[in-house]
Amino acid sequence: MEIGELVLDGFRADPDRVAAAFEHELTRLVRERGVPADGPWTADVLSGLPPLPAGLSARRLGQELARAVHEGLCGRGEVTS
Repeated sequence: MEIGELVLDGFRADPDRVAAAFEHELTRLVRERGVPADGPWTADVLSGLPPLPAGLSARRLGQELARAVHEGLCGRGEVTS
């Protein structure tokens, strides 16, 4: 799976730390819970994300974003292409 770009507006967290936490959490979720074989494997935009406080730590922000992406991949989020 390849995530080309994460765009975060309004957050002051270190982008490298957010990306590392995101990758770690998404990998964990896919290994533990999988994703449907017929899921929406390509998406230009994952929308409908829950509101996230701007003051989240880089680790927590990465984790929350990974959870939202995993939900989208599993068909429980809103994915647009």
